[in-house]
Amino acid sequence: MKHGKNYRESLKKYDPTKLYSLEEACKLVKELKFAKFDETVEVHVNLRLTKSQTMRDTLVFPNQFRGEKKVLVFCKEDRVKEALDAGAAYAGADEYIEKVKGGWLDFDVAVATPDMMKDVGRLGMVLGRKGLMPNPKTGTVTNDIVAAIAELKKGRTEYRADKQGVVHIAIGKVSMDAEKIAENAKTLLAEIERKKPSDAKVGYVQSVSVNSTMGPGVWVDYTEGE
Repeated sequence: MKHGKNYRESLKKYDPTKLYSLEEACKLVKELKFAKFDETVEVHVNLRLTKSQTMRDTLVFPNQFRGEKKVLVFCKEDRVKEALDAGAAYAGADEYIEKVKGGWLDFDVAVATPDMMKDVGRLGMVLGRKGLMPNPKTGTVTNDIVAAIAELKKGRTEYRADKQGVVHIAIGKVSMDAEKIAENAKTLLAEIERKKPSDAKVGYVQSVSVNSTMGPGVWVDYTEGE
């Protein structure tokens, strides 16, 4: 991949092969940013997963950096008012299933009651590709829609490993204090370790790196259990 002049210049400001402490890495990412907008800071955690192992869950970062999420609740008519009163932007059944089928995706996260999943499951081609399919593991398939919406409004975020076993997730903005970005990263790493499969091999967390949207990656000196 060919990078622009600003990216190449930023590479001269640090050692791309060196491992930095998490706090140092987050400070560097702020110093290396060059875009004129408030870039997102991302962390990439490479896990040693077997074919039978997965990593998918949710967490609430201690330091929020995103606006309030628009929540869509798939539910029967008798629960629509309950969902809307709890803070959902949209709630309903057939109307929203048809809208999503047509490509409508004006929401950030979807919640569904269990009795709706037979119909919602048919939206896999649309919701699955966007990572929006409700899932019991992430608490978005539930009868307690009030609690689910409350958690999402607090900033509950889903993370998952891709097919290569890497978790990619935003942990802040370059405008934030480096300490707060690092604290968010530590929260994620602690959650990943807490959810580590019981049969995970030594060296489960193979590598950790952080970068801004446009900036180069900074490798983190991370040891499991820190």
